[in-house]
Amino acid sequence: MAAVILLAFTIANSVSAVSNFPVGWGFTKGKNEQQADAGKEYDQLLQKYNAFYKGNPNDKILYLTFDNGYENGYTPKVLDVLKKEKVPAIFFVTGHYLKSKPELVKRMVNEGHIVGNHSWSHPDMTQISDEKLKEELKRVKEETARITTQKEMHYLRPPRGILSERTMQLANQEGYTHVLWSIAFKDWNVDQQKGWKYSYDNIMAQVHPGAVMLLHTVSKDNAEALEKVIKDLKARGYTFKSLDYFMMKEKGKDP
Repeated sequence: MAAVILLAFTIANSVSAVSNFPVGWGFTKGKNEQQADAGKEYDQLLQKYNAFYKGNPNDKILYLTFDNGYENGYTPKVLDVLKKEKVPAIFFVTGHYLKSKPELVKRMVNEGHIVGNHSWSHPDMTQISDEKLKEELKRVKEETARITTQKEMHYLRPPRGILSERTMQLANQEGYTHVLWSIAFKDWNVDQQKGWKYSYDNIMAQVHPGAVMLLHTVSKDNAEALEKVIKDLKARGYTFKSLDYFMMKEKGKDP
């Protein structure tokens, strides 16, 4: 009990005592190519810490992101499609993924994709100390640098989509930008895959200019739908860009 109280006290008094109230990321989904909307309060919080979940509503640009906590056999197919269609992406990886599938992480970097930080052990970062949070981020960055040619890491996707002012401020101090998302659906449950059309329909129904798309590579549906999704979105006039492009164009700064 004493250890729990001490941890709570440490967290509550860390990083200049900014709020550590947990925020679970959420938004009103876009439809008819209108942008998703997280609301004024969330928008202000993200702006304060230079985070983002969508881009310019006037540019038909999409940003493709994947969360990779573990491998389910479909990432090679996803990478094949991205290579064929010349589409850049970012893969947010955990320590487990780095240790279990280093060859796929190497391939991501070698084929021009970005590897982002999804923490080492996928904790609720609002419930760990400052030092533990820093360690979670540092280990992913260092292991990625050890096994690939990517030596820098600038983008963070908070595990479980949970964040707070404290975790955002601390991540900023460590050189990270929080990357949330404006397109998502229940694609991560490997026991509830419903066929490629389920993935396709969910993506196409929510798509909008400036969308940051969140997909999971554990999904068979996503792997089978991805090529058609990309081709059909290109046919609608959309282009796919990297998050480095986003930072330079939307934020006006080097990544």
